[in-house]
Amino acid sequence: MMSKPLATAIRYLKGIGPKKARVISSLGINDIEDLLYYFPRRYEDRTSLSAIAGLKQGEAQTVRARVLTKNERQSLRRRGFSILEIMVGDESGRIFCVWFNQPYLAGYFKPGTNLILHGRVEGYAGRLQMNSPEFEILESEADDALNTGRIVPVYSLPPGITQRNWRQTVKLAIDEYLPGMHDFLTYDIRSRHNLLNLAKSIVNIHFPQGAGLQREAYRRLAFEEFFIFQLPLALRKSRRKEKQGIAHLAEGILSRDFIAGLPFELTTAQKSVMEEIKADMASPKPMQRLLQGDVGSGKTVVATAAALIAVQGGYQAAMMVPTEILARQHYEKISSQVSELKVREKKIKIAILVSGMDKKAKERTYRDIGGGKIDLVIGTHAILEEKLRFSRLGMVVIDEQHKFGIGQRALLPAKGAAPDVLIMTATPIPRTLAITLYGDLDISVINELPSGRLPVETLLFAQGEVRRAYELAREQLKCGYQVYIIYPVIEESYALDIAGARKMYEELKAGEFKEFRLGLIHGRLKQKEQEEIMKGFQNRQIDVLVSTTVLEVGIDVANATCMIVEHAERFGLSQLHQLRGRVGRGSAKSLCVLVSDSPTTESRQRLEAMVRHSDGFRLSEEDLKLRGPGEFFGRRQHGLSELRIGNPLSQTQLLKKAREEAIRLVGVDPNLENKQNMAIKERLLERFPEYQELVVVG
Repeated sequence: MMSKPLATAIRYLKGIGPKKARVISSLGINDIEDLLYYFPRRYEDRTSLSAIAGLKQGEAQTVRARVLTKNERQSLRRRGFSILEIMVGDESGRIFCVWFNQPYLAGYFKPGTNLILHGRVEGYAGRLQMNSPEFEILESEADDALNTGRIVPVYSLPPGITQRNWRQTVKLAIDEYLPGMHDFLTYDIRSRHNLLNLAKSIVNIHFPQGAGLQREAYRRLAFEEFFIFQLPLALRKSRRKEKQGIAHLAEGILSRDFIAGLPFELTTAQKSVMEEIKADMASPKPMQRLLQGDVGSGKTVVATAAALIAVQGGYQAAMMVPTEILARQHYEKISSQVSELKVREKKIKIAILVSGMDKKAKERTYRDIGGGKIDLVIGTHAILEEKLRFSRLGMVVIDEQHKFGIGQRALLPAKGAAPDVLIMTATPIPRTLAITLYGDLDISVINELPSGRLPVETLLFAQGEVRRAYELAREQLKCGYQVYIIYPVIEESYALDIAGARKMYEELKAGEFKEFRLGLIHGRLKQKEQEEIMKGFQNRQIDVLVSTTVLEVGIDVANATCMIVEHAERFGLSQLHQLRGRVGRGSAKSLCVLVSDSPTTESRQRLEAMVRHSDGFRLSEEDLKLRGPGEFFGRRQHGLSELRIGNPLSQTQLLKKAREEAIRLVGVDPNLENKQNMAIKERLLERFPEYQELVVVG
């Protein structure tokens, strides 16, 4: 019998069809292989379910019980709000289950129906209760072998698809298509790390034959993900060693005079990172370095010094940043810092290139860059325009790299002949995860703030205490300092009950802050308007700046000492930390007040972490624990959708082994040409077709 191809569209599996296939595609499942790699989110051990009498309050547990009574009623407090309550029981006792505003569920719970229920058990009014538990209907006392008497998988599913039906679908796919699944991990890799084969892993990740085999299946599939994720990084690093780059003169007078002329001394961490960069730039191999540093740690100064190393050797440097506001800020600050510096008896020429420039100015800048008249260009993605040509590009700096797509980041270095590349991020990443994401880069860290900087005090107020926050802000304003007030949206959203920046700006201007000068900035304003408002704030013509998250990246106003973030639960930890970094940039004590009625446990934990920690690395670890790496970074942008099962934070040693295995393989077969590695090559290109050029022979 011929094995069936795993690329078969999901619609052709028995019981699916075109309509159901469209629903399933919302899960990212389009073919049989996608289905087999869509893993359970948790398991229930139904070999020995809890008796109701033995349930523990405060814990999530699973019971098997029969519906005894059903009661539907309308809330007396909230009009149009329905409550569905059932009482279920087993031989040992009874428990109530309650669902709110889901009247359509009533039809499922006829008295006598047997159920599996999973939820958090609470004590309420002298009785046991589960609120909105997950449930499955058992169609017979015995039921079938997939749903009772075993460790049962539970999946994240769209409405209209039940757990029971999904398990049957997965089982059918395993029975019909598993013989066509070839294990791309070679036998020697599996034996070195004591890994299950692929077929056994797929069976036991979906339908474990025991807890031990489920753990082994999880370990094998996580290793596979880590390995295939690390392979292109190892290949890229290997290719880089083969390239000839520029051996810059790292100890020239230009970068030395720049550092000497600064009104402050570099921190120990900055000096250490500069030495790493100098060593890279002096080497004939192209530099590919990631510079991590917390907000306000002084990454831009280091990047400017590195750019000047290239300039003093007759090369051009380019610095790409994500927003026009930031580009103009860098342009003005760096221009003032290097205004007196000369290279070969000529003053350094700096240009700015952003989308908002008029056409004539842009064309003139293009010509000057192409003719070698510009030493350093600072800009947004406008630098990536195809018509822009550099005369002699020797150094590329990409700031806040996570704001650019993978493809965009590769375009700028391609405008030169193997220039050195420095990638910067103010989103601190734990080292393990940094290696996972940026294994092809060397990593530097600035882990201290400039002297004189004080940690920002962070407070958490409930929405009803917002007047206290305003009073603290007024105290700062009376001392001559400035204030930010941040909102998550521009217009008011009644659906989310969020006050919009525009509406609150008008209210605050007429009320709480009527004796002060207010400004409003958001992403829908024209670029020129944004710049005028920011200039007004920087020049102290505006006391209170009401804003959306347009301020998240890089704005530097030393006199701003207070920030109020309204509806703070709407922001991620990393985003809140970036926002908080806009204050505390001078020597004065600064304050960040988070205002929120956190609706969920997770959002409350996130905000409490902000109060406890000022260190970005600690916060990123907290955020990763709460949200997982995919949500933290944005799955599509970083390829972390490939990590469907592996967790770099909890499986550090497994990640390290997979990384070592990828490096070992590239060392012995750099083009993946050997017969035993062809399946690995195919798998790599299936997952990452954009890396085709890394494994082309030659």
